[in-house]
Formats: sequence, structure tokens, C-alpha cells
Amino acid sequence: MHETSVFEQLALWNPHDSHAGEHLSSGKERGAVYTRPETVDFILDLAGYLPEKPLHHYSLLEPSFGNGDFLVRAVERLLHAYLRTGTPATAVEELRNAIVGIEIDPGAAAEAVARLTDVLAGKGFDLEQTRSLLGAWLRNDDFLLADIRTRFDFVVGNPPYVRQELVPDRLMAEYRSRYETIYDRADLYIPFIERGLNLLKDGAVLAFICSDRWMKNKYGGPLRALVAREYHLRFYVDMVDTQAFMADVTAYPAIFVVSKERGGKTRIAHRPKVEAPMLAKLAAALAGGKDHSPVPVLEVGNVVNGSEPWILDSLDQLNIVRRLEARFPFLEEAGCKVGIGVATGADKAFVGKFDDLDVEPDRKLPLVTTKDIVSGSVKWQGLGVINPFNDDGSLVDLDGYPRLKRYFEAKRAVVAARNCARRNPVAWYRTIDRIYPALVHEKKLLIPDIKGEANVVYETGKYYPHHNLYYITSSEWDLRALQAVLRSGIARLFVGVYSTQMRGGYLRYQAQYLRRIRLPRWHDVPKELRDRLKEAARRGDTEECNRVTFELYGLDAQERAALGGNGS
Repeated sequence: MHETSVFEQLALWNPHDSHAGEHLSSGKERGAVYTRPETVDFILDLAGYLPEKPLHHYSLLEPSFGNGDFLVRAVERLLHAYLRTGTPATAVEELRNAIVGIEIDPGAAAEAVARLTDVLAGKGFDLEQTRSLLGAWLRNDDFLLADIRTRFDFVVGNPPYVRQELVPDRLMAEYRSRYETIYDRADLYIPFIERGLNLLKDGAVLAFICSDRWMKNKYGGPLRALVAREYHLRFYVDMVDTQAFMADVTAYPAIFVVSKERGGKTRIAHRPKVEAPMLAKLAAALAGGKDHSPVPVLEVGNVVNGSEPWILDSLDQLNIVRRLEARFPFLEEAGCKVGIGVATGADKAFVGKFDDLDVEPDRKLPLVTTKDIVSGSVKWQGLGVINPFNDDGSLVDLDGYPRLKRYFEAKRAVVAARNCARRNPVAWYRTIDRIYPALVHEKKLLIPDIKGEANVVYETGKYYPHHNLYYITSSEWDLRALQAVLRSGIARLFVGVYSTQMRGGYLRYQAQYLRRIRLPRWHDVPKELRDRLKEAARRGDTEECNRVTFELYGLDAQERAALGGNGS
């Protein structure tokens, strides 16, 4: 039968909540990314949804089943397990509570219905039995709003990747009222995980593949705290740069299995080949089997620690981080300050050649950007930024600055069109971030956001940093000495274990991760090491930066080797 007629005859799809007119219905809107069957089988294996078990005695939820990638494989396993002893004649009653699938997109669901119909037909089910089973299993609804009153043994799937700005305001407000983990700029997969966890029976498992960003980023903090309070992270498999999906997407995917039980150690693997035999062996190894694993399997404790970012890398590096965290204060506790340069919201209006900005001399500041420091030192290309603030943080009165007023009036269309200007029309000419003119004259270290290795540049106090640069100032540390520390493997260690890694191995040297770096207090650093640090930084000698810094932190030969630095 044609899939449309099957879809219509099932009469399943009747959205009934008050937000029906605001749903994200298309595949693109709902963040649909389809999963390769090898990946699906791997996730089902990790979850323990195995055909040798009496699966009809368990319940499985797929909260966003799309065109059926997970449901088809799960139903195949369910039928294989059941038909060893049962028959299609008894299956409707025996299996009706074994599966719950929820999908918001009728078009995608129609594909799933057709695929599941073929699976059931191949096992001897007639159309009436198929309608009964699919009618019991499948629902057209918004998982985040659906009325679900049962708990499940397995929750599996690939939750949708949807940014908040794509969700209608009223619907987003309803989501926020229901889910504690929607924080900052969290994508919708965050509340999907929260609700999935809350629907688990005791001892049950959730097995998802989705972006790994929440495991370390700021917006994942409340969800990490929820996992720490009530659950156990059993398995984590890094799938970045693997062919986990049907299409090539930049999703930074990871597979994680969380159980509703007291926490313990986490078994971790990184970037396996997406080939069925290899994934089957890896699943067995992660589950504690004695089969040889195709990739190394680590067993790590203390991965989950309140809302703290998860450390999912090498055990050697984790041990170093934990030791240094117990011994040294945070960077900012050691007298340093981390900040980010100015975001204007309209650089084409606020930024230009310094000499060409036709405003009063005290209304513009020389601007340093990432392009100015690519060589490892500051080579200013002559840009400036308009400063609309008084020193006390208030906006200047444009009537007192006729050239500045004329400049802004000429660019009003661009400046006033920004969100910050529309929200506050009186302050339409402010930059998004406040500008602190005194920062220009402070010595500082400049660090670009995304880098393979830390490009830490010393700036003598002449320029204001642009928004794509982070800066560090210090009231205690000599900045040349600090530059050597931050150029060493110590900085990459802390940023690497706490930050999200980009494709190609690049790290995000953002403020939240730079603040994680532990640093001895300056008065505790012996004079000889102070001098050696400063000299290594002046010479740009990375190996010497490593040698002196590792000595400063008291790293032994094994720890130095784990960081890949020079241990001599």
C-alpha cells in the first residue's frame, strides 16, 4: 500500500495542545539529522536493547523518531526476540506497550510508517495487525509538551538540533517554564535530554547521539548538574570526524549512555570507525566484555562533578589536572583578570582606519585585532574603534560632540538597526559592550579565540582589543613570565580538558576556559624561575617555556611526557 494511504488510515496524527499552531514542523526547522544504521545498532547495543532479551517485557521510548532510523532497528530487534516464542496473532496485545515513538513532523512520520509497515509485513503481520500496533506505538506530538504518564526501560534516539532563535517566542516561554535545564543559549536537545532522563525507570538507561557541546559549555551546566544529582554516566563515545550520520554535518557528535542509578566510573572511547563489526566489538568492550576493542577504552572516575564541565580525555591528563587543581588557585585568584574585547554589533560603522574616523580625538581608540598578532607580536594595521562612553560608563551627550554626532547620524541606518539599539532607542549609538578607555594603557596578554596552540601575545599598553581577542591583565604577575606559562603545555592542558574541541583539533581559548587554568601565586615563584620564564617568553622559545613551567608546577617525568612537552 502507498505510504500516504497507510499514513491517512492510521489516523494517528492529531496535535491537541494549545501550541499546535506554533510547532516546528519541517525537517529543517526541527533540526532533523538522520543516523546511519550502523550507528543506530551501536547505540542500541550500548543501551542493552538486545534481541536475546525478552524485549516485549520492556518499554522503549524514541522521543523524536523522524523517518524511523531508530524505530525500525528497535522494532526489528523486538520482533526477532518475540517471534522466537510468540506469533503475529498474539503480538498485538503482547507488544502494544513495548514501544512509544513521538514525532512532531507528519511528513517524516509518514516515511517511518511506511518503513515499519514493510518490516511488520515481512514478519507475517497483516494490515489490521499493523494498524493496531503502529496505532499503539506512534504519536504525532511535541515531545517537550506531550502528556506522558509512564516510565521507560530505554530512551534512545537522536534529539533535534534546534537553536532557540528558531523557536517562536510563546513556545520557547512554555518550554522554559517546564524545563530547568534550558539555560543561556541552550539548543532544544538540552530539554529533550532532561525529559528523557526524567522518564526513566530506576536502573533504566538513556542512550542518545547528539552534539557534545553541552558537556563542557556554559549552557550545559544545569543539565550536567541534573546528571550528577540523580544519574550515572556509563558510556561516552566521541564521534567527531566519523561518519555517524547519513549526511556530512558539523555537529560535533557524541554518544552517551546515562542510567538512573548511583554514579560510578565512566567508560570512554574516541572516534571509532563507523563499521558494523568494529562497533559491535567496541560495544562489547565498553559493556565489560573481554573481546579486543578496535579503539582504546578508558575507565575514568570523577567525570561527572556537579555542574562542572566533563573531562573526557586521557586519564593521565585528568590526573594531572586534578592534582594541580588541589594545589594551586585559579588564574583570577592569583591576581589576574580575564576579559574579552569589544563587540560593537556593527563593525562597519564603529570600526575603521583610525586616522579616517572623523570624530573628536577622545572619541576613538586604536584597535588591535587577530590580524595584528598573527606573527606572535603586535603589528598594528591602523584600525580604530569609536568610543561612545564617558569614563564612568555613561553614554556621551552627542550635542557635546558635534563631529561624533555628525558621524553617527550619517550611519544611523546601520547603527540603529541593531537589536541592542531597538531594545533601547535612547541609547541607539552605544556599542554592545561597554568600552573602558583605561584598558588601552594597561599591559596585557592577547589570545585569539580559536587556535591549535595558544598564541599568547604581549601588548605593551597601546591598543584596545577587538571582540575576537581575549585579554589577561594582572596586578601581581609579571606578564612576560605569565606569557611563558600560557605558551606552555599547561595552558593547553587546562583549556583542552575543559573546552569543546573544534574540527581539526582546534581549541576554544575562551574566557570561561582560561579562567580554569591554575596558577601559582607570584610571590611563591623563586626569583630564578621568574627570570627564566621572562627570558623564555622574550625569546619565544616554546621548549624553554615548557621546561621552566613544568618545573614551576612540579611535574614529574611521566606527567611531562603526558603533556607532550620537553621533560629534560
